[in-house]
Amino acid sequence: MKTNYLLPNKYKIPGWILLIVGVIAGVFLSFSDFESDLLRTNVLAILGGDGLLSSSGITDSSNYFRIIDNSILDEIVALVIIIGGLFVGFSKEKVEDEFIYKLRKDSLVWAIIFNYIILMFTVVFVYNFSFFNVLVYNMFTPLLFFIIRFNFLKARA
Repeated sequence: MKTNYLLPNKYKIPGWILLIVGVIAGVFLSFSDFESDLLRTNVLAILGGDGLLSSSGITDSSNYFRIIDNSILDEIVALVIIIGGLFVGFSKEKVEDEFIYKLRKDSLVWAIIFNYIILMFTVVFVYNFSFFNVLVYNMFTPLLFFIIRFNFLKARA
């Protein structure tokens, strides 16, 4: 089957490496108070360090396009997870046929629906800063749910 949106199969193994390393690092950073000054640098912040919830809020023009001091470790880990997940999820299989296409499509639909059911549950039952953590994890869960579901269905077939 001709699919223009998929990467070549050779990206799958580097994708798995990036995804696994990124998820391990992300879980470690999430559940520890690890702070590294090693990767602390000045970065361009489109929306400054105070953010939308500061006392000055969204109307303060000094919040936009500022140079701030920031540890970029969490941004690097997030990018590694996203890039690895995209490589794994959207690389061709060795044999890319109609069956794999259907599995891929069904898995993607299932992952999005499942993700939003979980998100609706958390909107109702999770509050304050914990909800912010849920939203951060929600950047990764649709892709991870898709990868897990697709590989589960592929292994079961």
